[in-house]
Amino acid sequence: MSRVLRTVVLTTVVFILALLQSFAQGGVVNSTKNAQQIAALHWYGANHTTTFSIGGFAMSIAYDGANIWVPSETDSSVMKLRANDGALLGTFTVGNYPDGLAYDGANMWVANANDSTVTKLRGSDGTALGTFNTGSNPSGLAFDGENIWVANTGANYVTKLRASDGTVIGNYLVGQSPTHIAFDGTNIWVSNTTSNTVTKLLGITGATLGTFNVGGNPRSIVFDGASIWVACSLSNNVYKLNANNGSVQGKYAVGSTPYGVTFDGANIWVVSFANSTVTKLASSNGAILGTYAVGSGPEEAAFDGTYIWVVNVNDSTVSKL
Repeated sequence: MSRVLRTVVLTTVVFILALLQSFAQGGVVNSTKNAQQIAALHWYGANHTTTFSIGGFAMSIAYDGANIWVPSETDSSVMKLRANDGALLGTFTVGNYPDGLAYDGANMWVANANDSTVTKLRGSDGTALGTFNTGSNPSGLAFDGENIWVANTGANYVTKLRASDGTVIGNYLVGQSPTHIAFDGTNIWVSNTTSNTVTKLLGITGATLGTFNVGGNPRSIVFDGASIWVACSLSNNVYKLNANNGSVQGKYAVGSTPYGVTFDGANIWVVSFANSTVTKLASSNGAILGTYAVGSGPEEAAFDGTYIWVVNVNDSTVSKL
């Protein structure tokens, strides 16, 4: 190889190496995306919706660590969907008019509203492990690490069941028409739909620690690690309460008739039934980060670690954001 050709080749190689080094140091300088977010699988915002048909009338949704569970109130069953692609893995018979769901780490619990019972299904294969009596019209459920708590909408009290065998440990009075429950690591929080309040109970004993006013018709309730969030469907907002003393830290306008609320580890997602949208709020200050269209008549939402799942009552679908 001639000296001139060697010089040209070496110069070209040096130029390419310098270009690669500059690119590695600088990255993609003209992108509006945050490269740090790829580790959290949040490279893009939630602006694309995938929808799966479920064929039943569903008003609740839960995640078990791998799969999405949705009750069908029209045929007294619960459907299990694979979270990565929405494939139907099974349909399991439960009681009459199944509503709320809660997962205890191994089993899925289902509130059967018209039977005044809850059914315990083995999470792996949907086998029924027992059906246990509760109060009238059970709705929301929560797991506290040892027990299942049931909001009895028609009885104005919550029932505490031992998760291992379904034994009733106690019944505790709350407000009128309790529908949803959340656990904050120590205490149980209950939304009282008719009395426009939430009640805080000590998880160990069920003792009432306080009752706090919120907006009209409070429904779904969630804990974000520091605060309690409550969707209030008549006032079209979501309340943020201090988990220590129940004081109102903020109230934030969302879509029309908010029913469901869930937490993704950083943000609060609020499901608005009347305008078929989901609103994403920063949990730190309630700032609106986005509003996303879903199916018709969305009721509740669940977070699977990456995506938000929403159950849509009016068109018998679930949306994955």
